[in-house]
Amino acid sequence: QVQLVESGGGLVQAGGSLRLSCAASGRTFSNYGMGWFRQAPGKEREFVAAISRSGSGTIYADSVKGRFTISRDNAKNTVYLQMNSLKPEDTAVYYCAAYTQTGNVLKVSDTAYDYWGQGTQVTVSS
Repeated sequence: QVQLVESGGGLVQAGGSLRLSCAASGRTFSNYGMGWFRQAPGKEREFVAAISRSGSGTIYADSVKGRFTISRDNAKNTVYLQMNSLKPEDTAVYYCAAYTQTGNVLKVSDTAYDYWGQGTQVTVSS
């Protein structure tokens, strides 16, 4: 079991940057693949990015590819989402999530994730 707490959200102008952090409890952080999801008002939760246990493998939604970077520091039990060139359509509550990873599989479906943070609001203004 792992507990996840997101931070770093806020209000930013279009074109700006934010870095979200997700701090995990426990000593088994490296057992989990990690993902970021977001949910905008009136829309379903959507996949943003995922990273493998070691941090060597990543996958991104097309909507954020080239702008967002997911990374992790297993020594600090933390996963990050660096968001650059933010757009108003990036406005959403952002959630980090964890799944028990076996092999080299990366998950993009929210139903595959076992643990979720409380979410952090990101608002991008024009």
